[in-house]
Amino acid sequence: MAFKVYVDGQEGTTGLRINEYLAARADVEVLRIDADKRKDAAERARLLNAADVAFLCLPDAASREAAAMITNPNTCLIDASTAHRTAPGWAFGLPELARGQRDAIRASKRIANPGCHASAFILAVRPLVDAGLLPRDALITATSITGYSGGGKSMIADYEAGAPKLTSPRPYALGLAHKHLPEMVAHTGIATPPVFMPIVGNFYKGLAVTVPLHLSQLAAGTRAEHLHEALSAHYAGERFIRVMPLRDAATIADGGFDVQACNDTNRVDLFVFGSETQVLVMARLDNLGKGASGAAVQSMNVHLGCEESSGL
Repeated sequence: MAFKVYVDGQEGTTGLRINEYLAARADVEVLRIDADKRKDAAERARLLNAADVAFLCLPDAASREAAAMITNPNTCLIDASTAHRTAPGWAFGLPELARGQRDAIRASKRIANPGCHASAFILAVRPLVDAGLLPRDALITATSITGYSGGGKSMIADYEAGAPKLTSPRPYALGLAHKHLPEMVAHTGIATPPVFMPIVGNFYKGLAVTVPLHLSQLAAGTRAEHLHEALSAHYAGERFIRVMPLRDAATIADGGFDVQACNDTNRVDLFVFGSETQVLVMARLDNLGKGASGAAVQSMNVHLGCEESSGL
């Protein structure tokens, strides 16, 4: 018998991509809402409660409203919004986060899908904190460059219209209060939010987060090799996480970093570049794949007990 799945917000960028992942799967029956009833609360509630898994691809307030519509204790919600990423009772939908995270996702009926910038930052930083190399009270910075699809339909339309001011990279979130910061702190274990600079570029998708570190601010005697070893140990056996060679020769030989090399995959590539005094820890992913829709489907697979890579 196929699992029944409903995507609330199926016309948005994340919802459309989730439907693409599910389209070829024989073990999933996608429940559809009639176009003229997309804002009909009663019809949405009916479909939400009829589903084994419901994805919420909605703004934060609408996701909270949708979650409140659930009366069926068997419906698992996977929320792609920011609304529940640090909320009590919600499992964080990042199976590779730490030992036991898959068990938490499997057991929970409420799963919060990580943000794209946050996924890359957390996957790069959490192992260093867990290994005792990066102090929890460290003051760090992070830069993220991402394709414009992360801004949703409105931003995609602006870029595809070819406005001259959008041809160069654009730093944003200059108020230093990006919505991903709470989860970046909560799920790495650091005490203070990083000074975070996201940048949107004139390309559709692809994302890379860079965390620069002074080795003198880390645990005594820490070298780039130790950071690389911590990442390798943490992600040993993970099918979607690839720890690249230390000071990756191919990247250095190419003269620059390809932000889009994980596009159309559910993979994350992790890098460590270092000198005797400084290090760059970098994480690369597809912001619409492992950074959004792919991660949501991966969590669904874990929760339902399916092969984790199904459809991905």
